[in-house]
Amino acid sequence: MAVMNPVWPITALYFGPIGLWAYYALGRAARPQSAKMSGHGGHHHHGESDQPFWVSTFVGSTHCGAGCTLGDIIAEFLVFFTGATFVGSTFGTELVLDYLFAFTLGIAFQYFSIAPMRGLGLKDGIIAAVKADFLSLTAFEVGLFGWMALMRFVFSDPHLHPDSPVYWFMMQIGMIIGFATTYPMNWFLVRAGLKEVM
Repeated sequence: MAVMNPVWPITALYFGPIGLWAYYALGRAARPQSAKMSGHGGHHHHGESDQPFWVSTFVGSTHCGAGCTLGDIIAEFLVFFTGATFVGSTFGTELVLDYLFAFTLGIAFQYFSIAPMRGLGLKDGIIAAVKADFLSLTAFEVGLFGWMALMRFVFSDPHLHPDSPVYWFMMQIGMIIGFATTYPMNWFLVRAGLKEVM
């Protein structure tokens, strides 16, 4: 699936060596089977996979995490460099923009996996992508935002900013927590038939 090409490098941004291991052990391992299927003119049907379910769920969670992570990185730098604030709160602005960018990119990532697999047009593809990704990306952001609140109000004094490597190290931890909170949601969504097996 072409959309996974940017997903794995983004996953490695926050998962580090674990992301690299996952790519070789779980991402690349699935390729020969997929290639074999497409070589016979066939594709996986909705809900089918040659992988164990936990692997499909893990890969689906990386897909969700990539959109969220990319959106969060863009939003954090945007707030930092522009000094934008809503109702006088920089932290509130970060959370709102993080979610909006994560939502937009998460839906785009999901659209480019669902629409080709189901043969959907633009409108139906976007609706399906929202159904598939709204809850999973929200679950990711809940974990990340909880950690960001701890970063801001408990762990760092003075507050860290995106121009600090320590800030991004702490954000990496938050993104891993976000992955942990989105994994069970992805499990549920795939089981419920709302999200494609990756």
